[in-house]
Amino acid sequence: MSNDSYDIAKRKYAEFGINTDEVIDKIKNIPISIHSWQLDDVMGFEDKNAGRPSGGVISIGDYPGRCRNIDEYRMDLEKVLSLVPGSKKKIGLQSNEGDYKGELKDRNDMSKEHFDSWIEWAKANKVGLDMSPSFYSHKYVKDGYTLASKEKFIRQYWIEYGKINREVASYIGEKMQIPCISNLWIPDGSKDITPSRNEHRKILKEALDEVYEKKYPKETLIDCVESKLFGIGFEFYNVGTIEFYIAYAMTKKIGLTLDSGHFHPTEAVSDKISSLLPFLDNIFLHLSRGLRWDSDHVTTLTDELIAIMQEIVRANAFNRVHIGTDYFDASMNRVGALSLGARAVSKALLIALLEPVKMIKEAEDNGDYFSRLAYIEDLKLIPFGDVWEHYCEVSGVPNDFEWIKEVLKYEKEVLVKRK
Repeated sequence: MSNDSYDIAKRKYAEFGINTDEVIDKIKNIPISIHSWQLDDVMGFEDKNAGRPSGGVISIGDYPGRCRNIDEYRMDLEKVLSLVPGSKKKIGLQSNEGDYKGELKDRNDMSKEHFDSWIEWAKANKVGLDMSPSFYSHKYVKDGYTLASKEKFIRQYWIEYGKINREVASYIGEKMQIPCISNLWIPDGSKDITPSRNEHRKILKEALDEVYEKKYPKETLIDCVESKLFGIGFEFYNVGTIEFYIAYAMTKKIGLTLDSGHFHPTEAVSDKISSLLPFLDNIFLHLSRGLRWDSDHVTTLTDELIAIMQEIVRANAFNRVHIGTDYFDASMNRVGALSLGARAVSKALLIALLEPVKMIKEAEDNGDYFSRLAYIEDLKLIPFGDVWEHYCEVSGVPNDFEWIKEVLKYEKEVLVKRK
């Protein structure tokens, strides 16, 4: 892109009191946690003989090039990082992606040492790390339950697992000197009608109380709990609903995760953010794109994604709302999918930061609701794309369309050679 295009856009935004240079300086320092499990179909590295994920998780497709080991995993992540602008990125891991070399005998044998090489890799690549537990694809996901199981042995196994994860996550945060977000999601629920919903929820509360009994410094660990409306094999209900976890997060003073694919299609996550901010210190976003159900489609630049970012900007809540991605689609190039979603989130964030909030609020405060709506409508055609291209250039990553060529080149030179 020529400098002339950016200069024109810069002058246009200046008419509304927006300094695009300052916006670019700000956005590049806002952390985005890019999830990693898109690259390996949510399989992890615990057991080299492990099959497809199960127990509330499913990844559709078998596109060539899935990483087969942790070295290829990191190679793919580095490629993604080279395609997404911004200097304050994080990588979101799940505990099954530790450096186990395929020889972890039991999931509860995970330890801090299994993440030392991740810490070294993250420091070398100048990114932060988040790490969350994997309550799925395990023999002790019994009859659809983990922490909410009526069986004491099953429940205690997962309680211990939750405790270990928090310890390791805090260790990562301490070593990285950046708080590590540990997000707890469980698949527990029932496929069909059950009279035991209340019983399972009482069990889950008591189990969570044990998991979160030990306190860690907020400088090293941010705990979050994540709800879900339903899942495959859990269509009747999910134990951990949004109502349950809002109440629990408020009671325990921990964070709440909002996954944009975990709600009814008519629900807007964007509206939930300002409803929760008066009561919670931390909100973690898992940005995915649900189609008809929680299908974990790749995040794209939708109106709702923009609205989510606008809510954060308008509330100036970047120190409390943490942005992350979460989807997995094995029917397409995985590196491309992960990059596409992260770029879409960055675009939505940039659009939100370029909004002249002061001008719009002044119209509202003056009772001029026509101008309020008209400003929001006319801003849709302001040359945001020219600012985005400049942001990519100053970040040293390919612009739109050019990055696609990079992905396809990587596929030809690297991915298709994997068997």
